[in-house]
Amino acid sequence: MPGPAQPGGEPPPTSPAALSRRAAGLLLGCLTALLGLLYFAVVGTLLGPLLLWPRTRRHAFVALIAGARRLTGIERRRRSVFYGDRFPDRPVPDHRILRYVATRAYAGLVTGIVVGLLVFGILLAGLLVASLLRGTLGWREMLTQGLLGGVLLFLDVQGLVSLEAFDARLARENFGPSERELMQQRIDELATSRAAVLQAVDTERRRIERDLHDGVQQRMVALAMLLGRARRGRTPEQADSLLEQAHLEAQEVVTELREVAWRVYPTALDNLGLQEALAGVSERCSIPIRMDFALSDPLPASVETAAYFVVSEAVTNAAKHSTATEILVNVRAYGPVLVVRIEDNGVGGADPEGSGLTGLRSRVGALDGRLHVHSPAGGPTTITAELPCA
Repeated sequence: MPGPAQPGGEPPPTSPAALSRRAAGLLLGCLTALLGLLYFAVVGTLLGPLLLWPRTRRHAFVALIAGARRLTGIERRRRSVFYGDRFPDRPVPDHRILRYVATRAYAGLVTGIVVGLLVFGILLAGLLVASLLRGTLGWREMLTQGLLGGVLLFLDVQGLVSLEAFDARLARENFGPSERELMQQRIDELATSRAAVLQAVDTERRRIERDLHDGVQQRMVALAMLLGRARRGRTPEQADSLLEQAHLEAQEVVTELREVAWRVYPTALDNLGLQEALAGVSERCSIPIRMDFALSDPLPASVETAAYFVVSEAVTNAAKHSTATEILVNVRAYGPVLVVRIEDNGVGGADPEGSGLTGLRSRVGALDGRLHVHSPAGGPTTITAELPCA
């Protein structure tokens, strides 16, 4: 199974290819900013009188906005091609379009000046080195000029980094979710996740209560009745037979209590680790399980717990409803993400909105993870959980 790809298929932001593309995008941004400046200087000047006259103001404003939208379209493509930005396809108000083009023209002009100073400084550095090689420049002067040039180079590079960050923030504020919108979206996600976790906890408590009531409690009642009949047995043979039945019933009670305890929280997860806990799931399942466990580094306790319950719940559902004859469990780490994949060869048709899978989705979502369910009619059913480990 391939690991998760970079968003948008982009290379890592620190790779040489990515840095080269960002540098090319920065230089191209200077040219597009010059286009914006010329647009306002020429078109704005021509439409200025029409914008002042009430009868022609609306048509002139529409013409001005149309050109500005074409310029913003160029900027969106530049950000997409050279920086890998992906903006939602949503309408942008006219006033934000004009504000973006104007601000972008100013920022691009300043960026061009800083780039020009950087190129000028590189040329001066080359002349100083040439003078040093010809012997017309002393070492003391060279050190003085080098120290001054290093300071100016540092300030120049910092200026370019700040201008690039400003360009990204400006595009995000106008084309994509703003920082305020992102924060509000994150707050909404956390509120939804908290409510889902509370609901999942309540659902789990009800299931445990049902297991205890319908399983363990009923068996304890049967055990008490058998012991009572044994005490009242008229013959030793009858009493021995009832005691043997009571002994078997007690063993069944112990087994069921162990199963309930494992569903609440497996102690092997703390004592032996995730691999041994999942091996216990395989031993208790009535369907053969092929386990592909490929982890070398330890995981956070919360991630181990979530991974265990994803496998346990998926295997339990497959054993109950899928009529599968084999289950494949794959546990691997792809960078900072743990990917847990459970696939069975059953009849499929699992309901992603069912109570069991909804509880798993809430458990995984509480860790900022994602749960994918693919279960077409006829099978196979594949459940994939992606859990961030950082």
